[in-house]
Amino acid sequence: MKIAGFLLQDYDVEAKGVRCTLERVPPSLADYKPHDKSMPMGRLAMHVATLPRLGKMIVSAPDTDFANSDRPNLVFTTTEAALESFDQLSADLRATLEAQSDEHLQSNWKLTFGGKPVANAPRSLLFRTMFLNHEIHHRAQLGVYLRLNQLPVPALYGPSADDRMGF
Repeated sequence: MKIAGFLLQDYDVEAKGVRCTLERVPPSLADYKPHDKSMPMGRLAMHVATLPRLGKMIVSAPDTDFANSDRPNLVFTTTEAALESFDQLSADLRATLEAQSDEHLQSNWKLTFGGKPVANAPRSLLFRTMFLNHEIHHRAQLGVYLRLNQLPVPALYGPSADDRMGF
């Protein structure tokens, strides 16, 4: 199996959980923050919904300086809009990743911020660490926000207190 195939196995599982979590974010709580230092729920949901752009950048873009790159709009309007963004960006990421050769995914990608190094490692590794783990981390944060607001938390790796997955 090609490297892209292995990465897509992981991504497809995690993307399903991301979508399920985003489905539960209500517009009425877009401004909710569990702490002053926390990101508002709507902004966090849009960050999660648009993170596939980072995955695509890692696997296909030349070296990147974040200080000079466009950032996605993180304004949460509706749950449906967040899901639409995620679905579109996820499909684009999948297609881009599928098209990459093993040689390309083994090549280094360098990320800087204002010329200062942030990462310089194989694209396949950065896809897992900078993108996929990042997505999982923020999806988990959304799960905490849901719990703190008495909203059902989806089952991700097994049953949750709210979703028994048929158990």
